[in-house]
Amino acid sequence: MKLSQDSLRIDPEFVEKRIVKFIRAKVIDAGFSGVVIGLSGGIDSSVVAALCVRALGSDKVLGLMLPEKDSEPSDVKDALKIAEQFNIPYKIIDVSPIINACKVTYVEDAADPPMIVGNVKARVRMITLYYYANKLRRLVVGTSNKSEILIGYFTKFGDGASDILPIGDLYKTQVRQLADYLNIPREIIDKIPTAGLWKGQTDESEIGVPYSVLDLILYGLEHWKNESEIAEELQIPIEKVNRIVEMWRRSEHKRIGPVIFKIAYRTPSLDWRVPLGL
Repeated sequence: MKLSQDSLRIDPEFVEKRIVKFIRAKVIDAGFSGVVIGLSGGIDSSVVAALCVRALGSDKVLGLMLPEKDSEPSDVKDALKIAEQFNIPYKIIDVSPIINACKVTYVEDAADPPMIVGNVKARVRMITLYYYANKLRRLVVGTSNKSEILIGYFTKFGDGASDILPIGDLYKTQVRQLADYLNIPREIIDKIPTAGLWKGQTDESEIGVPYSVLDLILYGLEHWKNESEIAEELQIPIEKVNRIVEMWRRSEHKRIGPVIFKIAYRTPSLDWRVPLGL
């Protein structure tokens, strides 16, 4: 089938029901009292928050808004809209002091690329989420989507750290469809996607293609189309497709746990064996 936006069409009612069951089951299986979620004011966290409320009830969802000095004030306002719309208890915690302490401790170099401090910000937010999760015996719910996960567009042990990922198998385009179904405010659905880690940063400028194109490239790759086929069907330079393939390949380490080097192993009935290749 030729790649088109129809390739990414979902049944939002069916998807919503499946994800709600997934969230509810994971919380019950863990024996925890609810979930903690970072509310950024973006579409992904808004959708996940709405799904968590449908799964557990608003009283079992804690939303944390974690701005710092470079954050856009409008992001907190948008996060508050979601908390109020879905009646989610929330806390606003300025994490600037923690980030500043890290900068002083590490002796920040003015020449460092903004990504380095940006990753610190993401990991500070992760620590805060897990502090409240531990305190309240709750799971941390991640908000990464499939598009970001496949190309490694997240901070390892930062926003990539969570206990469950309800929308981790939905492309960004599909998250937008689900957002419509969940009545997420239009201004949040339509806002320019950004991780909010430094001034002027946007997702699509860093990725190099809009999500509408990225998702079709990834869909094509997942359905065994080669780079030339994808470029031709989408009428884009093959260099753009190759760039996404390379991002996928180079970010593999982010999607798997630490790789363990096994020197040898032993079972009750076997002598010491050395794995093949050593």
